[in-house]
Amino acid sequence: MNKSIIVIVYFLLGFGSGIITTAQSKQPNIIFLMTDDQRWDNMGCYGKPEFYTPNIDKLASQSIVFDNAYYAVAICMPSRVTMMTGRYNSNHRVGFVAPYDYTLSKADFKNSYPSMLKKAGYRTGFVGKVGFTVTEEAQRPSTPKEQFYKENMQSTFDFFAGSETRPDKGLVLWPESDTELKEIYKEGRVNSGRTLKTGEAMLRFIDTQPENQPFCLSVSFYAVKHDSDKHVYMPYLEQFKDHNFEVPENWVEGDNEALPKVVKENARGVYFHRQRSSKPEQYQRLVRRFATQGFTVDDQVGKLIEKLKDKGLLDNTVIIYTSDNGRFQGSHGLFDKCLLYDEAVKAPLIVYDGRKPEFERKRREDALISSVDMAPTIVSLAGLNVPESMQGQDISGVLNQTEDLTKWRDAVYMEDLFLVDMFKARNSPNADELNQELIDNNKSYRARGVRTKQWKYFVYYEHSPKIEELYNIANDQQEQENLVNSPEHAQVLKELRQKTEDMYKQAIQP
Repeated sequence: MNKSIIVIVYFLLGFGSGIITTAQSKQPNIIFLMTDDQRWDNMGCYGKPEFYTPNIDKLASQSIVFDNAYYAVAICMPSRVTMMTGRYNSNHRVGFVAPYDYTLSKADFKNSYPSMLKKAGYRTGFVGKVGFTVTEEAQRPSTPKEQFYKENMQSTFDFFAGSETRPDKGLVLWPESDTELKEIYKEGRVNSGRTLKTGEAMLRFIDTQPENQPFCLSVSFYAVKHDSDKHVYMPYLEQFKDHNFEVPENWVEGDNEALPKVVKENARGVYFHRQRSSKPEQYQRLVRRFATQGFTVDDQVGKLIEKLKDKGLLDNTVIIYTSDNGRFQGSHGLFDKCLLYDEAVKAPLIVYDGRKPEFERKRREDALISSVDMAPTIVSLAGLNVPESMQGQDISGVLNQTEDLTKWRDAVYMEDLFLVDMFKARNSPNADELNQELIDNNKSYRARGVRTKQWKYFVYYEHSPKIEELYNIANDQQEQENLVNSPEHAQVLKELRQKTEDMYKQAIQP
């Protein structure tokens, strides 16, 4: 039978139900690699070769590298849930602080990409930092003492080596019969630290993969977050210890008086900057350590590629590389993340598709992409129907260059729902009252906004009066000149205000 006819029949018979069987045509393996707090430009393929990432750069040279990818929310817990479920933070309401401080319900987790692919016949695995909790019903607060991994995730993941925030904090492993997996995390084992262990568990999943079954592996590295000796693989620090890294133009020594007053007085990124990145020597120390951790992740990426080649799997594997959020590292006089400047909300995004010939699978792409697109895209790549619960867009047409980009989105929506004072009070029974008190006292710096290819607009919407920021990114990549009071930009401001409100209303739709 003609091959094209087989493919058509396969799609008609196989995908209507959303279920895949091994008798059907071979499905792609999918590997989703996520780092923690890795700023988008802290790697060679994004223009900073001093961050030595040779394996990621090599992967990027054979992949689609996105230059306009952004996080829908730029802090770990809600960002991870957004990428697994394809839903905005203000929709799934999973986060650190009231009133967005729910766990993810088991029913909602069933509509995540790993659960859907598991149901469709994929072997599924998770390695690394989970960062959120699944419970039978959504409950508050979002960080209960028990994590319930086995109770609520074992039906989704065949292979699991995960913990809440660190491998020494509530690590859970299965299958329990896998003695080699247990050996990787054996207490007192002389090894390497968290990133190399994550890499070893990742390779263990590949080694235990049966033939004739597609797999979906989600790897969430604990790096590049943290800079203490116990989190940094110190032998790799040697290559960076004497290097003076380039300092961004918008790095600020000391306090940044240009920040909005509500941010200066309340956001934790301000006092973290004073403590950690506000002096040249502090900046260099931190960035050297972040570079070291980035290189440690890079080493694991190289090992993964070699393992896939050795197993004959690379030609049928899609690899997605990104992070959960960026980090300021002193830019804008801030350390930390969350706030809607590009250092926090711009994402690295690399997509490798081994099924395609080399000339088709590699290019730079400037289409606007959101982290909320990850789940629907993975579901689509697996050949499944994207559920209505997912709010992101399937970008497989962008990947395949079959999408009419004149009809593609012209803006991505972003939000920051985190307040550090609420985080400090996250276990308080009066959290909602405390939240309203902060708003009433004009201490809220929650924000929402939009990013187009040329413009960035966001508003601190709970402040009275509202505080707005507008930047012409085409001319001001460092976001230094706020144009919100510029008469000649009044029309742009009006349009982006409306765009933000429209996209917010769409985001909160059930």
